[in-house]
Amino acid sequence: MRVIIAGAGIGGLTTALMLHARGIPCVLYESAREVREVGVGINVLPHAIRELATLGLLPALDKVGVRTRTLSYLTKQGQEVWSELRGTHAGHDVPQFSIHRGRLQKVIFDAAVDRLGNDAIRTGRRLAGFVQDDSGVTAHFADSVEGAAGQTDRGDVLICADGIHSAGRRVFYPDEGAPSWQGVVMWRGAAEWPVWRDGESMAIGGGLGGKFVLYPIAPAQGKRQLMNWVVNVRIKDPAVSTPPPDSWSRQAPLSKVLPHALRFSVPGVDIAGLVRAAPAIYEYPMADRDPLPRWTFGRITLLGDAAHPMYPVGSNGASQAMLDARCLADALARCEHPRAALWEYEKERLPKTAEIVRTNRLGGPERVIDEVEKRAPAGFRDVNDVLSHEHRRAIVGGYASMAGFSKVKT
Repeated sequence: MRVIIAGAGIGGLTTALMLHARGIPCVLYESAREVREVGVGINVLPHAIRELATLGLLPALDKVGVRTRTLSYLTKQGQEVWSELRGTHAGHDVPQFSIHRGRLQKVIFDAAVDRLGNDAIRTGRRLAGFVQDDSGVTAHFADSVEGAAGQTDRGDVLICADGIHSAGRRVFYPDEGAPSWQGVVMWRGAAEWPVWRDGESMAIGGGLGGKFVLYPIAPAQGKRQLMNWVVNVRIKDPAVSTPPPDSWSRQAPLSKVLPHALRFSVPGVDIAGLVRAAPAIYEYPMADRDPLPRWTFGRITLLGDAAHPMYPVGSNGASQAMLDARCLADALARCEHPRAALWEYEKERLPKTAEIVRTNRLGGPERVIDEVEKRAPAGFRDVNDVLSHEHRRAIVGGYASMAGFSKVKT
């Protein structure tokens, strides 16, 4: 068997490593001219880190990321709604990592190059089309430099891990249109900053309509640490407004972002100073797509954001792509025929990820903040008078159970 993967992001690279570990040859095609450390922070949950640990990547992750200890949910005013331990501190056998997205991808990329060889990752090639028959699939890749020659490859399976604007998905769902947008824009930045709390904590202040997210994404260097922040605010009516371009490299001016950031408060954090300290601020619409009825068409299937793009709620986007990778690799190693393997993978993963997409639209575990703010918009003296501990635990714990990381101490 030989597998072709379109897309060398986190999902595609993890899939390649999983296939290699099972003795299945594969090759990746990536539209970018080079794999660079782009983006800002990301959280990867224990159920996904467990898969990276099976690939031997924990030591490399420890060098560039932070083992998250505590997550606190706050109101916009900074009052605590819920706090819980995470990762190994919550009883998991592996950590949760807060990490720079580009550095996470680089760890996985370096491992793929080391194990599969340089020729297994071919950059500057975007998926342009494919044809399948009874014995395999022929994929066509265009060079990302206009006028340059493309490339054709032949394999037993084609995995489209090419993101929310997947070329493979567009072939099977040509009338789907643009991603779904609810008027929320995300602004992201990171800056060297004095260590906050224990240097291993994260906070989310505010609900789905407007929130501030804060967490460190690199080990502390003395008394300072690379601190990631995100501002999510609903600024448009999606019925009459189009979303801004969804490019991770699109920058926004400080003057546009700072007034929105000042709506929030996190105890012990100078939010204005932190936002001003970021060398660059990146703007991105918070978008997803409706769950699909199927991912697999013969010898071709979708994976990661190509299959189930979701709101960045509950730290689940990249984590679910890694779970996809493990499931698909296991199926290809176990099943007698590639088509049977792709069907088993879809049967296992599609319903689970569809439920997460739908739940994230309602706020995911962060809905606990919405519920408290709805009941006590001016704040509270005791959160238990607003929403009981059992009710709050049911919201947060129910999401964790649904998403597959429910081993939590409170």
